Amino acid sequence: MKKFDPSAITDLLNASPEPLTKRQIAEALNIRGEQERVELKDALRMLEDDGIIIKQPGQAYAIPEALPAVAIIEVTDIDLDGDTLARPVDWSEEYQGPAPRIEITPEANKGHPALAPGDRALAKLSRVAPNMYEARVIRQLDTERGRVMGLVVRTKSGFILRPANKRAKFDFDIAQKDLNGADENDLVVAEIQPSRGVRNGKVRVKEIIGSRNDPKAISILALNEAGLRETFPDAVLRETEKMTVPTLDKRDDLRRWPLVTIDGIDARDFDDAVFAEKDAENGGYHLIVAIADVAFYVRPDSNLDREAYRRGNSTYFPDRVVPMLPEALSNDLCSLRPNEDRACMAVHMWIDDQGNLQKYKFVRGLMRSKARLIYEQVQAARDGTPDSMTSPLMDDVINPLYEVYEVLQKSRNERGALDLDIPERKIVLNDKNEMTGVAVRARYDSHKLIEEFMILANVAAAMALEARKAPCMYRIHDRPSAEKIDAAADFIDSFGLSLPRGQVIRPAQLNGILRQADKLPYGHLVHQMILRSQAQAIYHPDNIGHFGLALEKYAHFTSPIRRYADLVVHRSLIRSWNLGPGALSEEEVVQMEEIADHISQTERTSAEAERNAVDRFAATFLSTQIGAQFSGRISGVTRFGLFVTLDESGADGIVPIRTLPNDFYDHVEDQHALIGQRSGRIYRLGASIAVQLKEADPLTGGTVFAVIGTEGADIPGLTFKKTLHNSGKPSKKKPFHRGGPRKGSGKPSAHRGQGGGSRGASDGQPGKTPGGPKRGGKKRR
Repeated sequence: MKKFDPSAITDLLNASPEPLTKRQIAEALNIRGEQERVELKDALRMLEDDGIIIKQPGQAYAIPEALPAVAIIEVTDIDLDGDTLARPVDWSEEYQGPAPRIEITPEANKGHPALAPGDRALAKLSRVAPNMYEARVIRQLDTERGRVMGLVVRTKSGFILRPANKRAKFDFDIAQKDLNGADENDLVVAEIQPSRGVRNGKVRVKEIIGSRNDPKAISILALNEAGLRETFPDAVLRETEKMTVPTLDKRDDLRRWPLVTIDGIDARDFDDAVFAEKDAENGGYHLIVAIADVAFYVRPDSNLDREAYRRGNSTYFPDRVVPMLPEALSNDLCSLRPNEDRACMAVHMWIDDQGNLQKYKFVRGLMRSKARLIYEQVQAARDGTPDSMTSPLMDDVINPLYEVYEVLQKSRNERGALDLDIPERKIVLNDKNEMTGVAVRARYDSHKLIEEFMILANVAAAMALEARKAPCMYRIHDRPSAEKIDAAADFIDSFGLSLPRGQVIRPAQLNGILRQADKLPYGHLVHQMILRSQAQAIYHPDNIGHFGLALEKYAHFTSPIRRYADLVVHRSLIRSWNLGPGALSEEEVVQMEEIADHISQTERTSAEAERNAVDRFAATFLSTQIGAQFSGRISGVTRFGLFVTLDESGADGIVPIRTLPNDFYDHVEDQHALIGQRSGRIYRLGASIAVQLKEADPLTGGTVFAVIGTEGADIPGLTFKKTLHNSGKPSKKKPFHRGGPRKGSGKPSAHRGQGGGSRGASDGQPGKTPGGPKRGGKKRR
């Protein structure tokens, strides 16, 4: 019975990406005739009885350790190349060993939102190697079902809904009676209707959220997609109506100190003020950081509090802000406007000449800002060209601030805080809210000055709460995993640099690599690779320190206007230091972990919404340039294609692997490259590349490119260890994909690479500045 020797059957099932039915096995083994089919049936039964194969639902056979064809998976990580990785939910490493590697395909065709670590989804699995699977998401779990947002489009046969999600597989039909007042070019939220046997499905319009022709449409889409809302409930607004600035009463009078705010030119909320002076008595310096007293106005379990908690933080789009607090607070009572009394929480800090924090004192005060300054104005004054506002402040305010900054910066360097230099870009809009280009945000010492003052205040808040054994909402940043460091090391080695392996890594060691990289032509790639190796910073009531800042204790204290975490810290300080009303409640004390999980998630939601808005602005900007050629860099390399970031605009897009010059391409992970088996053609992460724009969809934000030429894209001078590819031997590894056009391949999909983008990160999370950008250039520290 040679035709279906048991080993032939098991070899077939091992090689198959999914379970096979008896009919499929018979076809694959060329079984013919009734007698051979009986023998195959007997062989399958024997293998099943011996436990060598198993029968899954649907009468399909698989190897026991193989995963089912459809399973629930949980996203575990986004790797250095931008691949979204997952594991089976129903998996026990104790009994089953290490979980198989599951890569979620980024193809935009399944109508589900972007997945982040911790998200779960029902997915179809295909095995591509003994312990590796591809997953195509069927639907995301634990999200609102049955609703879709999109654009109403009129066709010859009636109205359709074109989904705004770039992963949507098809359009939906809308019956005339289900339009509910919507018309062509309206952006709507619709409810999916039962439609058995209908090809595209049907929807009923539930809400009209705006017009495609509205200049605000891009942000409207992004905020609705993320479940955000601009307007506040009436009950919340009513609570702000009779609020006023409190009298001095038992507060400390800080109005005698010349505190100033320093923000971006377009900032509307000024929530932190600073002052510094020489400490003549003890040596060193005395600093004051004053923060708007949000806790005085937003009391636990009030309508204001519940809405602020729901939002978790403010969200910043290129053309607007969706604030955490109503305008009456964020732009008025809690905005430290010049020459107006404002309630504040303040910390006095004393440092020595080396920048060490010697002592601190938290007070609840009444302050009056001396001036509203902007970064460029302050820097110009420091550089020798003060204006009429800064000139009188030079000796008593501005120069002492810079003196303290220099001390704190030196202390930061000595403790080895991670020093990643990733330029931050901003969308440039005209007065019609149309994108006209991008600009790199200027970063002056005035920005860094405020950043260092805020970091020191955050450290003092964590120390103060720890000293009183009080609840604290720490901002924690874990050290990078050994796996990610090893993966980064393989790439960094190719530059002639050496990243330590197999040991506990310290930020100072990474800084040493970064300094060496700065001398190299492609040193920015080393910065990007180390950035991608970092863990994500989150909130948690248990402290593990902040790796990126090289700090043992760190909490967010400096911006309760726009972060709920800071409000929690303020309330705990009020409670532990007996500073009056608005203290942390008993309910909040026992719910700290739940609060931490929630606000960490709202931060991720806002970041995703901000990225989606930028994608749509960029796609709108590019939509009139189809066919144009651009220079860019490869910002992500996956099994499914390349992600490219354009040099001029910073826009991201995908180059599907099937559009590459005809070859079989291996994704060589340790080299972060796609390498052609026949040609040896290389497309490597970080390499310069010329592309042509094929698609740019303003509705979804999806952008698709095609490479120009057939020479590949590599980085000159890299030296990798010998592999089957660069040794000149043909690869025996099964290719993941074949490039070049092919029949039935369908329309190219559009997807933004998880590993792409050019934002910086010193708060310890990829894609973020120290906490993310605030409107006007301020940082979320």
